[in-house]
Amino acid sequence: MLVIGRLFRLTDALDQHLRPPFQAAGLGSGDFDVLAALRRAGRPYALSAGELSRTVLVTTGAISKRVDRLEARGLVGRTVAEGDSRGCLVTLTAEGVELTGELVAVHLDNQRRLLSGLDADEQAQPAGLLGRLASTLPDGGE
Repeated sequence: MLVIGRLFRLTDALDQHLRPPFQAAGLGSGDFDVLAALRRAGRPYALSAGELSRTVLVTTGAISKRVDRLEARGLVGRTVAEGDSRGCLVTLTAEGVELTGELVAVHLDNQRRLLSGLDADEQAQPAGLLGRLASTLPDGGE
């Protein structure tokens, strides 16, 4: 109970410290995750809805809602997937690339600050243990 309780408490605390920059940028919950996944994909910063779903670990329905919000803001665009007229490709716009770059820098600084109470070896310990724990879960931690 202690491990699970601490994980839940830490998740809430970390979320409260990490989400404000995204909210200040007018992004809803999970929107940054989609932008960051597209940015990590590399040029041309595009993924299918299915690829986004697997990367962000949410349903395709949730991805669709997030992409709708981001498209309305001009941060992503949709195009028909080449070779599959039923699928769509989600791509960062120039504005989306710029905003994502700014937010990634802020996000990484926040993560460094939040972990600054632990040295590199100490950070590696929970990272390894949490990875092992995730791999023991029925869905592999997804």
